[in-house]
Amino acid sequence: MKNINIFRGLVMGVAALGAQSVLAQTPEQIAQEVLAKNPVIDGHNDAPEQIAERFASDFSQFDFRNTLPTFGTGSKPMHTDIARLKQGGVGGQFWSVWIDPALPKFEAVQRVIEQIDIVHRLVDEYPDDLQLALTAADVAAARKNGRIASLIGMEGGHSIGNSLAVLRQAYALGARYMTLTHWKTLDWADSATDAPKSDGLSEFGVSVVQEMNRLGMMVDLSHVSEATMNDALDVTKAPVIFSHSSADAVTRHSRNVPDSVLKRLPANGGVVMVTFVPSYINAKNRDWAAAEKAEQARAAALYPGDASARTAYLKDWSDAHPMPPVTVKDVADHIDHIRAVAGIDHIGLGGDFDGISFTPDDMVDVSTYPALFAELAGRGYSAGDLAKIARDNILRVMRGTESTAATMAKSKNPI
Repeated sequence: MKNINIFRGLVMGVAALGAQSVLAQTPEQIAQEVLAKNPVIDGHNDAPEQIAERFASDFSQFDFRNTLPTFGTGSKPMHTDIARLKQGGVGGQFWSVWIDPALPKFEAVQRVIEQIDIVHRLVDEYPDDLQLALTAADVAAARKNGRIASLIGMEGGHSIGNSLAVLRQAYALGARYMTLTHWKTLDWADSATDAPKSDGLSEFGVSVVQEMNRLGMMVDLSHVSEATMNDALDVTKAPVIFSHSSADAVTRHSRNVPDSVLKRLPANGGVVMVTFVPSYINAKNRDWAAAEKAEQARAAALYPGDASARTAYLKDWSDAHPMPPVTVKDVADHIDHIRAVAGIDHIGLGGDFDGISFTPDDMVDVSTYPALFAELAGRGYSAGDLAKIARDNILRVMRGTESTAATMAKSKNPI
């Protein structure tokens, strides 16, 4: 009996040491361990737009393995390259194919195809690091091959030129989500940042959502009005996403998701991919951004035709009114709120890197996701919680969307 008790004591001592070892992990260590096993799938990155605008889509003019040393515009280099994606623990990226909503519809269709072409060329140019992904299974295959899964998201329904045929062909070219609107209200869907026309979705807008369900294309409700959010949730048969939005109750902003909609997500199965845009996640920064826009308008009125005077005026204003700080803690506050209202199963990440002028002070580019996961670990999020936020939740939505399309496959006639 004495020997048995000694053995039990040794076992308990070893177990206690193991527990202490786990407990002794720092939040930073937890973050690195989670991301090594569960690399982030980010919902929104505008690198294709940067490639088009900075380099005129000329791939000989940049090296996407490292965009920091030489390339970039002035003092603002790109937020994204392969080296920093790997450093940040990113294993999957939805590349946004965005075009100006003010373009005429036929030009919009051409431009979005050109943007999709950039993504395909990017993957082809860097086959050792990037792999095109069209399904959740493709994402898993890319990870197994040690590559970053590259997915395509269309940012704005203006890209289809009011044509379901174009929608179908965009899907055929690889687009796996479409944001129903951008900043401008469409004939068939109301934007969050423009006057409404349909009080949500028009009849054609409903058919767009239904056709996206049939195809297996995720319905993205970032940028749309609350009425459009609710109409889409009413008619969709598949889970929805918000590819780059945060919580309106934390920071009142037209681009964020109200609690009334967050409460509907558990029934739908959808995911809010929390964004890092400073004015969306911090109220003081939101107010500063609004004031800056007002001063830009004032400068244009005071100094028409005099660019140097406008620049000097705005520099004086910004020197006197520095941008309020925004940090990873602000991002985590939005995640906390969405978890409280919708639950841990309905959170993802959509940084909007290379689509924003400013970033949180400690999340300056795609290498900084570990800082956010360390912050969340420090707030008590478990490794399982962090894995859901990093990739598991958006993969569940992808599989749900694919399953819905398979169920609807018996419908032979396109809408």
